[in-house]
Amino acid sequence: MPNVRVERRLAAIMAADIVAYSRLIEADEARTLASIRTLRSQVLDPLIADHRGRIVKLMGDGAIVEFGSVVDAVACAVAVQEGTAAHQREVPPESRIVFRIGINVGDVVVEDGDLLGDGVNIAARLEALAEPGSICISDAAQKQLAGKTDLAFEDAGERTLKNIAQPVRVWRWAREPGPAIAAPLALPDRPSIAVLPFDNLSGQPEETYFSDGITEDIITGLARFRSLFVIARNSSFAFRGKPTSLAEIGRQLGVSYLLEGSVRRAGSRLRITAQLIEAVTGAHLWAERYDRSPDDIFVVQDEVAQTIVTTLVGRIEDARLQQVLQRPTASLAAYDCLLRGLAHFRSDADTAIQQALEMFEKAVALDPRYAVAHSYRAFVKLALSGFASAPVEVLDRAFIEAKHAIELDPLESRCHRILSTICFNRREYDQAEQHLGRAFELNPNDADGLLMKGRLMTCRGRPEEALTCLEAANRLNPLRSRWYRPFSGIALFSLRRFEEAAQAFKQTPLPTSWSFARLAACYAQLGRTAETQAAVAEILRLQPDFSTAEYMRKSVLLEHAEDRELLREGLIKAGLPA
Repeated sequence: MPNVRVERRLAAIMAADIVAYSRLIEADEARTLASIRTLRSQVLDPLIADHRGRIVKLMGDGAIVEFGSVVDAVACAVAVQEGTAAHQREVPPESRIVFRIGINVGDVVVEDGDLLGDGVNIAARLEALAEPGSICISDAAQKQLAGKTDLAFEDAGERTLKNIAQPVRVWRWAREPGPAIAAPLALPDRPSIAVLPFDNLSGQPEETYFSDGITEDIITGLARFRSLFVIARNSSFAFRGKPTSLAEIGRQLGVSYLLEGSVRRAGSRLRITAQLIEAVTGAHLWAERYDRSPDDIFVVQDEVAQTIVTTLVGRIEDARLQQVLQRPTASLAAYDCLLRGLAHFRSDADTAIQQALEMFEKAVALDPRYAVAHSYRAFVKLALSGFASAPVEVLDRAFIEAKHAIELDPLESRCHRILSTICFNRREYDQAEQHLGRAFELNPNDADGLLMKGRLMTCRGRPEEALTCLEAANRLNPLRSRWYRPFSGIALFSLRRFEEAAQAFKQTPLPTSWSFARLAACYAQLGRTAETQAAVAEILRLQPDFSTAEYMRKSVLLEHAEDRELLREGLIKAGLPA
């Protein structure tokens, strides 16, 4: 094959970005776009041309510009910041266009007029570190600038940039002397987040109480998850109205993630938006919009805050897991092992439970006082032995370890939830409900807890209440409620809604003789002979020695005699061995 010649050259790259572009567009799209067009024609394009720059790429909220020298790039960047400030002086502060700028010099790849490579990527990462109205440049650019300009850049220290192998020393310029840059706070050993005050875009300043209420409810809800490090309200609200970049807020507060959002009343509807952002890079990890009727504004506040909290925890855990998976396994810490174990546990792989146990074992070995790791280890050991059908000694050992976990950390809701599940499998229904109640006292935002409550209510003879819990769990955390369908199937069967129950059991994530037996009972009660026979054949293939009596004794956790008899009747009707 012929060699393809890659064109490379040394270039100074300027990356510019409009601060809070999404908020400006949300507040007034037409005015913002018109203002950007005017600013570009009157300020940006002339200045770039004067400094011999070439616009490589235009995005809605920024641009990549190439220069032949660092001196030209920096001079242009300073002129842009000063020219933009002058142009926007008469604009209300909340509507002003403000830029962040990053500059790097390095080798770039030229492809169809576009520029690629680390030289461009570093400039973009530096832009994300810059405060509004300021410029951040790399050490390589600073060295070429030395002695050629009177501009004063202050040393902001070495920074680790996303997807850049080596740390980069950063230099900072601002139109007005900024405060000395303190060393960034060390990140906690668990996911850390600050919730910034949601913007009130309703045009009614008196409605700020509602956007503040949403923010405070989210902070309170997240703080109940002991797996998270959550910045207190006073610290988060200190940045209200200040032109501080998200990267700088993350640096000052020492957090990995930021949540920002807005509330807007439009006619008879409320629109609430939320975005989860990685603080260092400014990357958006998750965003959602909620449209509600403001008939009962405080009910709306509670509902949206709870939905955001439960969804957010899953997204943060997923993002942290992706970071963990990029590390070599030889350097695992206890928390990393727990995350890996949870990822295995939630998968559908045949070896998932065994792999999860191995990770939880490592977590406990690394930190013998890690309460949640003890809880999950007890739980997966029980899972490997068949849950309720496990030998008594396995059930007893799981109970002892789960109790020990609560002794280690009595305020961890997950430990109470898991102990509740183990009590449930031991058919200790009152204790199961007691510990689940305690789990909800500690964290009413736990969607997994709602799922467990739904199953418990079903088996305690309250299927209508169970369906309400299960539907709420599925709504709050639709990506994680994989057992919503089979658990709802149990409730639907007790309500004699056999057709719906059959559809639910068909969606069991890991079909076994347990789920096929339930399915056979549904079809038998419906009088659908062919489907019943197919389900029975699958049961006997998986478990040739299946008997209805043993199934009811070992695997059925229905507390009330009438519910148990309805199921036993369906199994006998299906033709399964007595």
